[in-house]
Amino acid sequence: MPTADAVEVDAAGRPVRVSSPDRVVFPDRGITKLQVVEYFLAVGDGILGALLHRPTTLERWPKGVFEGAVMATRADNRGDAFYQKRVPRGAPDYVETATISFPSGRTADEVAPTELAVVAWAANLGTVTFHPWPVRRDDVEAVDQLRIDLDPQPGTDYDDAAAVAPHLRELLGELDLVGYPKTSGGRGLHVFVPLAPRWSFQQARRATIAIGRELERRLPDRVTTKWWKEERGERIFVDYNQMARDRTIASAYSVRPNRRATVSTPLEWDEVDQVHPDDFDVTTVPERFAERGDLFAPLRADRDPDLDCSLDAALALARRDEEEHGLGDLPYPPEYPKQPGEPKRVQPSRDRDRKGGG
Repeated sequence: MPTADAVEVDAAGRPVRVSSPDRVVFPDRGITKLQVVEYFLAVGDGILGALLHRPTTLERWPKGVFEGAVMATRADNRGDAFYQKRVPRGAPDYVETATISFPSGRTADEVAPTELAVVAWAANLGTVTFHPWPVRRDDVEAVDQLRIDLDPQPGTDYDDAAAVAPHLRELLGELDLVGYPKTSGGRGLHVFVPLAPRWSFQQARRATIAIGRELERRLPDRVTTKWWKEERGERIFVDYNQMARDRTIASAYSVRPNRRATVSTPLEWDEVDQVHPDDFDVTTVPERFAERGDLFAPLRADRDPDLDCSLDAALALARRDEEEHGLGDLPYPPEYPKQPGEPKRVQPSRDRDRKGGG
């Protein structure tokens, strides 16, 4: 069957070229590249709001999402898909950037979307998932979103995360924080909090640890903050390291690279335990968006500052944990330089000191 070489779409008034529009991106659903681009245009205000002015890593699947596809890594760059942290060569002049620094000290100019055409252009390059930083391009050191990742461990699933969600909401309220939930597009649940843009990555991560620990105290059989997988058990892991520098979460309205082409979808609190992640995909979310609008609008970079919350109470909780319970920092991801006050990064089962070895 002959296919079109290229078509042009209208992205909020700017024409964007889509090459190989009939190329199948999600074989199990028969979803083409053009349909992915059209999906992003249909939820345009939402996806742009999630990315607006934020340094954004592009998760690109130029060959499509197929069984056996391999994600490239730093150790092996021969994969079928990859994370693009630097603006691609030949980007059009309307693609603006922000300079960010990695934990290693290296820097990069990363795409920082300012208009919907940037999203369509990135989708044409095979981007299905967008990973924005919790900062704005005008100050890449000032965190303006707290992101809490309720990550189901083996033996648990979305329903377990949903059961924890109302307890998290209650705790956030006690800390003068307002959370907005969304599906991860997989088995997990994300809760974002808009912050006044004056917090460091260290403060945001410390606050997330304190929230996770308090949730763990209240639900010890259902929640864990243990970094090492062997210690987590069948519980929901509060992944506090998602607030570390250069660790990002899939944006609201991003498509996830799975067989169903599910979408990370904002929710109302009262529907968290009434839905399933598979309910939301590139074919169903546009209608939902048309009916409900952008439930994540309070997280936009250009939001009303009156919506911003403070981390003061959460950081006070962190100080109490340290002073009254001796609970300090937790391990960073392995690629990070050793941080002041961080405990040793040794898997417990291999920790000779912990086992009494010499």
